[in-house]
Amino acid sequence: MTEKVDKVEESKIETSAKRVTKRNPSNQWQQEKAALEAELQALKKSDDQAVLKRRAEQALKPYQAELIRMQKHLEETNQRMIILFEGRDAAGKGGTIRRVTRYMNEKNYRVVALGKPSDQQRSQWFFQRYVEQFPTGGEQVLFDRSWYNRAMVEPVFGFCTPEEYENFMHGVVGFEKDLVRQGTILIKLYFSVTKEEQARRFERRKTDPLRQWKLSEIDVQAQDRWDDFTHQKYEMLRRTHTSWAPWSIIRSNDKARARLNAMKVILNSVDYPRADPKLDFVPDPKIVVSGARELENMDAQMLREGRFTV
Repeated sequence: MTEKVDKVEESKIETSAKRVTKRNPSNQWQQEKAALEAELQALKKSDDQAVLKRRAEQALKPYQAELIRMQKHLEETNQRMIILFEGRDAAGKGGTIRRVTRYMNEKNYRVVALGKPSDQQRSQWFFQRYVEQFPTGGEQVLFDRSWYNRAMVEPVFGFCTPEEYENFMHGVVGFEKDLVRQGTILIKLYFSVTKEEQARRFERRKTDPLRQWKLSEIDVQAQDRWDDFTHQKYEMLRRTHTSWAPWSIIRSNDKARARLNAMKVILNSVDYPRADPKLDFVPDPKIVVSGARELENMDAQMLREGRFTV
């Protein structure tokens, strides 16, 4: 709704409220006045949210321009980049990917979101179907969930055996070390949302026809299995956060700030000639936390409360 339309609607509501009060001050009309005023407040709130959203999108543009510059540098230097987007359901991975790639050259990036493996793929080396999607020189591949499904989702829902899980956890560190050693830039982002915010987003998906497709059977169980996922997160960070392939935790309750800071992490991973050196490239420490620091936070929670809370 445009500001012009909002002002017209606001004027109509205010005029109606005045007429209602003057014409009949009875309880019935007082109730109608209250309803009209509530509608006015809702309009104002909606307009405020729209303005804030526009401002947030505008704030991303200088960094999206930098991402284009970085992409050009990767192409010119024939470098490969892989970005993993991991985290709980409804943590904001998909929205961030869309903002990161919005203005990029489609010829030089791909977004990969692999579905359930086929029977043939289950008989292959576990990493094989992911390796088939890896970038060539000058290309970026963004994984909307990756091989870390085996560290998080699969053990929680029993989609893999304990032996398969352990084989993965033993092998993934060496797999990533070899990947980086051979020149691939690997960025691992974990989007962390609170239980309350996840519940709110799930509720919105249930009632919003434009978002209902996002709600899967697994999503429905995510809240009930919150502690199980938290335990798997801890084990994943403890065993796979390395100096050559570190995790960056993105606090994503505030989607706008999460998207902006995820872009900063990506841009800081490449030494490229920046388009605007005066731009602030320093991630917000309240939003971006290293995997090592997150482990310290979780250990402290366990000592204080006897359980993990993030």
